[in-house]
Amino acid sequence: MRKVFPKTIWESAVDKILLTFDDGPTPEATPIILKKLEEHSIKAIFFCVGANVEKNPELTKQIVNAGHTIGNHTMYHRNINLFNYNANLSITLCSQEILESVGNELRYFRPPHGRIGLRTEKLMKQNNLKNVMWSLLTYDYKNDINIVKFAVDNFLRKNSIVVLHDSIKSKPIIENSIDLIVNKAKQNGYEFGEPSECLK
Repeated sequence: MRKVFPKTIWESAVDKILLTFDDGPTPEATPIILKKLEEHSIKAIFFCVGANVEKNPELTKQIVNAGHTIGNHTMYHRNINLFNYNANLSITLCSQEILESVGNELRYFRPPHGRIGLRTEKLMKQNNLKNVMWSLLTYDYKNDINIVKFAVDNFLRKNSIVVLHDSIKSKPIIENSIDLIVNKAKQNGYEFGEPSECLK
């Protein structure tokens, strides 16, 4: 897969872990995540859905004001490979919504559900974005901390890009999930990086 999409980012460019949060912002989970990240002095990237930004502009501002990075996760979180779906418009609308809400030009994109295809890199070029995937999926949306623990214990590396979710589904375990990753990283002597250095 990585050879087919050479311009896609799959892991951190440096030996530091990058935390990423998909699907927000959400009133239920975003404040909890921001508080926990501040507690651990970690800067993350939030791949936001444009429709959620439109509904929650103040939460989006809180993410940026806390020093985190915003990424594009399309306007309505639909698979960009769907036939007859105007993926370029969805990406453009999301970027515009975020620009209007917080004044930030976007540099990074993550496809909904991680679905990439032959048109993905063309879409990235059209929108001047970098496609960011991951090397560790925590499955936190299953709302089972034991599944997250298994994934982190077995697959966390010093240059991992870790996926978590800013969503109602993951809210009950999101604090414990972040703590678990932080503790495992400390045990292994790993560091956390900022999006600007990890996604060079």
